[in-house]
Amino acid sequence: MTQFDKRNLSMMMDFYEMTMANGYFVDGRQDMEVVFDVFYRSNPDNGGFAIFAGLEQVVEYVENLRFLPEDIEFFRKQNIFSENFLEYLRDFRFKGDITAFPEGTIMYPNEPILTVEAPVIDAQLIETAILAQINHQSLIATKARRIVKAADGRAVSDFGARRAHNMDAATYGARAAYIGGVVGTATVTAGQIFDIPVNGTMAHSWVMLYGDEYEAFKSYAEIYPHASVFLVDTYDVIDSGIPNAIRVAKEVLEPMGERLKGIRIDSGDLAYLSKKVRVMLDKAGLNDCKIVVSNSLDEFTISSLLHQGAAIDSFGVGERLITAKSQPVFGGVYKLAAVKTNGEYSPRMKVSENVEKITNPGRKDVYRIYDASNHAVADLLAISGEVVDMDSPYRYVDPKKPWKNRFFENAKAKNLRKVYVKNGKRVAQLPSLNEIREYVKTQLADEIWEEEQRFENPHIHYLDMTPSYYDLKMSLLHETKKQRED
Repeated sequence: MTQFDKRNLSMMMDFYEMTMANGYFVDGRQDMEVVFDVFYRSNPDNGGFAIFAGLEQVVEYVENLRFLPEDIEFFRKQNIFSENFLEYLRDFRFKGDITAFPEGTIMYPNEPILTVEAPVIDAQLIETAILAQINHQSLIATKARRIVKAADGRAVSDFGARRAHNMDAATYGARAAYIGGVVGTATVTAGQIFDIPVNGTMAHSWVMLYGDEYEAFKSYAEIYPHASVFLVDTYDVIDSGIPNAIRVAKEVLEPMGERLKGIRIDSGDLAYLSKKVRVMLDKAGLNDCKIVVSNSLDEFTISSLLHQGAAIDSFGVGERLITAKSQPVFGGVYKLAAVKTNGEYSPRMKVSENVEKITNPGRKDVYRIYDASNHAVADLLAISGEVVDMDSPYRYVDPKKPWKNRFFENAKAKNLRKVYVKNGKRVAQLPSLNEIREYVKTQLADEIWEEEQRFENPHIHYLDMTPSYYDLKMSLLHETKKQRED
């Protein structure tokens, strides 16, 4: 098999998903209905929130889930699966439901961002693929948003493909980064597949090939007079790169009626160099020439550069964006929440000595609570279908301080989740990538407190519970404890 052969992504799973699925089948449990929740336990980089991304790819995956003859033969060669189960796989299609936040939703730890309700085999087989998409894209979208915020209105572009973990990571990472707010990408596959603006001019090899920096810039300007951006640090920014860029701007571009669009610096003291370069360009009458910088940037280096007064107009961010280098694991998990027995769903809970690993059981709804000024003050877990009426003061439970009598007043509640897949079929229109991107910007500008968006010690967004849901969780916890003691 070569990298250009078509892959059946249905096979992108952990092997234990197949051993469990076969076990359920042999045990006659293949039609048992279950509920699994996707959630995560902490925000990347100790931030105040994360961005939900990857839903479109999840929906596409379950719509196309099937096993080819060569896939079934691979499983047969493992010599542990029932032949009847392998025959069952021939006509297998996902038959369940998927309920989720809209893609681009600002999200917080321990709330179900996506729920699968399906026969147990269907639900089990999709675990790894769902987590792979959501963990990766949510991580990169969140990191991109931090970097864009640090840039304080200056453009940020994704330059990360060559440092991504593989070609898919580069392509889908660029999609996620665009959701997070970057203005474009250097990754051509992402531009082609997702219609993201692509950008890029030259590498150092262009300048080195010509041997003479002036000739390299001159040739580029003659070929691309409408889009000339020169990389000026191949030899020496101040003594060579900028003088040659200015010379080409005057001798080549201006006689053609064109302007030098920009210069890029990819090494050295970016704060010092950008300020020196700005003076040189302005003195030459190139006030409109933009200064672009790259080289191992992230939200912290960008914040530092701007604090130093760097004269930078835009940033190209590569490895620290596309790999989320400061915290390269998102940590989303997929846990059983309920099982249908005798026509009714029975809640399930994972219990641990670590409090943070105790799961929220059962089928549930997630509400975002807004105050009178339309700021999101908390999220609220409720039993699925439970009425949450904010017309009068509404009592809720803070699970970390359950003894306090708390109320939401002058507030409104919005059910955050909707059904995207029903009986294996897409039932809701997915937004365009630009719509997802704008949704992120609108939430952060209009709904999410600025205090939650700061990098250091952000305000904690509360995840509260309705009294009924809290009682359900506590009763199940006590029941589980009693069973363990017995």
